[in-house]
Amino acid sequence: MLFIITGPSGSGKSTILRHVFKDMRKVEFSISHTTRSPRDSEKDGREYHFVSEAEFKRMIARGAFVEWAVVHDHHYGTSKSEIRRKSRSSDVLLDIDVQGARQIRDRVAGAVFVFILPPRYAELRRRLVERGQDDPDRIRTRLKNAKAEIREAEKFDFIVINERLDHAVLELEAIILSSRCRADARKRAVRSVLDSLKSR
Repeated sequence: MLFIITGPSGSGKSTILRHVFKDMRKVEFSISHTTRSPRDSEKDGREYHFVSEAEFKRMIARGAFVEWAVVHDHHYGTSKSEIRRKSRSSDVLLDIDVQGARQIRDRVAGAVFVFILPPRYAELRRRLVERGQDDPDRIRTRLKNAKAEIREAEKFDFIVINERLDHAVLELEAIILSSRCRADARKRAVRSVLDSLKSR
């Protein structure tokens, strides 16, 4: 099953996902491609596949992406091969923006859409300032974009409000577990039980 995790910069998506991957079995992170430069703590192939703008555009031309978008002046995209490979044995979680989520909603049936919401706008600003990754102009851009992104939240299947990290992690894990039990996700199990009844 494919889970689309979306929310503005500073909402805590990455931190929540780190805990989910530590706690749960059979979940994989889909590593996106990006044209932005890696931060000091990031490694190619772990947080992102870092590529040049020219290479990214070649991938677009080849139809390699299930979704792609320009966010904060950089290109981001999710490759079809990444999802295919990881979904063979696990649920796949994508950390993407609103534009990407909109594209996947139109192209992938059965995906589950989750929006990570900050408790207050002031708290979002505080997190962006305190993490120290962006200059003031970039923070203003991220906050401006956040207003537009948050207006999209009601279009998602689930909303997790990240006021307390432990609660937010539990809520996302509950969404994943309950989605695995949906009737459409359990069709194979139902058929197996029905087949076993035929031999009686």
